[in-house]
Amino acid sequence: MKQITFLLLFFTATHLFADVEKGKAVYAANCAICHTVNGGRAIGPDFNIVSYTRTKEEIAQYAKDPYSLYEKFGYSANAMPTLPLEDEEFKDVADYISSLQPFKKWMIKKKS
Repeated sequence: MKQITFLLLFFTATHLFADVEKGKAVYAANCAICHTVNGGRAIGPDFNIVSYTRTKEEIAQYAKDPYSLYEKFGYSANAMPTLPLEDEEFKDVADYISSLQPFKKWMIKKKS
């Protein structure tokens, strides 16, 4: 039983890592021109902040159809273009952005 549980966890983790790596490639090819990771200056918000303030589903939906959520996110207008990506690529980039969340948790200032 322990072996089956281990194998299931291994294959799940391997699949998730693969999606994150695919998403990182999608980010580099399509998003990096407007969005930073780990700080920097860009037109769009840093993806560490996005990872902390939005769900993976919201990230994928917004990337796929930026006009669908811009008001919900507090933007007065939408500057993000519609990207010509496949559904799986939107999911992969959302996996990548969501995977950045632990970094953001580390940066939260401790309350005194």
